[in-house]
Amino acid sequence: MKTQTYDHNGDPVGFLQKFLRPQTFGKFAFYLMLAGIFFYTVFPFFWAVNTSLKTEQQAIQSTSYVNTHPTLVNYKAVFNNEQFTHALLNSTIVSSISVLVSLLIGSFAAYALGRVKFRGRMLMMYAILAMTMFPQISILSGLFGIVRELDLAGNILSLVISYPIFTLPFTVWVLTAFFKGLPGELEQAALVDGASPFQVFYRILLPLTMPALVTTGLLTFIAAWNEYLFALTFTSTNADSYTVPVSIALFSGEVSFQDPVAERMAAAVVVTVPLVILVLFFQRQIIGGLTAGAVKG
Repeated sequence: MKTQTYDHNGDPVGFLQKFLRPQTFGKFAFYLMLAGIFFYTVFPFFWAVNTSLKTEQQAIQSTSYVNTHPTLVNYKAVFNNEQFTHALLNSTIVSSISVLVSLLIGSFAAYALGRVKFRGRMLMMYAILAMTMFPQISILSGLFGIVRELDLAGNILSLVISYPIFTLPFTVWVLTAFFKGLPGELEQAALVDGASPFQVFYRILLPLTMPALVTTGLLTFIAAWNEYLFALTFTSTNADSYTVPVSIALFSGEVSFQDPVAERMAAAVVVTVPLVILVLFFQRQIIGGLTAGAVKG
């Protein structure tokens, strides 16, 4: 019976020595960490899709990770639910208007804070940043009183006027950094050529911040699309004004007195897919917006 000896010239020892090199071991640790992060972020979505392709009985009784008999009955039930389809329309309207309002007002404010020097500018910047730190629950009661006084309770207009409270400060803070990083020579050259400050803003500087506008707009859309607390509080008296998070939370299913786990998962997948498509479609602009200003030339 032969015994295998491992010396410095043998393959096992050589492989081990090569693996234990700092550079090789660092790469292995990096890819291992990357695989762990990928699994941590993708597994919930995989679980939602897997559960949505099961029947309600399978979803409750079975916890298998492999579904050998997938079914689309839950997706059919979701799209046959008029309340859910109407909630999709409501969320699209509210999120789109929130993005337009935030970008319109936020771009003007960011231009002033990033390009115009005036007393108290930094104090205002820190005040805007502080607004993003307040939890939504702290302003909910006061905001609900305003909505009720305006007779907007149960109306999606209440969400349109309230969502900029948490989307606008984020938009202003991010866009200010981009406006501040633009070369001052462009603005000076345009003013010398006779352009007004407003023309400099929307003809020269604003197009240069397009990656930032796309990035902040998409993040604002996602925040408004997934918002639950305001939507539940302001629209609880009118089912026709529900947004998708509220509709999913109050999803009753096709059968009375059941907990529609699989149908809720199907609804969650349906509302997540548009966000994934938006991210993939604007991927290049998002990467450009996140990396713009990182290197100054």
